[in-house]
Amino acid sequence: MANRSNRILVPQARQAMDQFKFESAQEVGVNLKQGYNGDLTSRQAGSIGGQMVKKMIQAYEQNQAGGGMS
Repeated sequence: MANRSNRILVPQARQAMDQFKFESAQEVGVNLKQGYNGDLTSRQAGSIGGQMVKKMIQAYEQNQAGGGMS
C-alpha cells in the first residue's frame, strides 16, 4: 500500500502552498491553471518543484543568517 507523503500536514497552509506553486510556475515560465494540470510535461512539473525548493532553501538560509523570512 502506497504512503501518501505529499499531503499537507497543516490544512490551513493549502492556500499558501497553492499560491507559492503558482508564483514559482510563473517565475519559470510555466502556465498553470486552477484544477487539473495533467497536460504538463515532466520537465515543466520538475521546473516548478525545483523552483519551489530553491526558494525554500533561500528563505531558510536567510532566516539562519538573521535576515528573517521573505
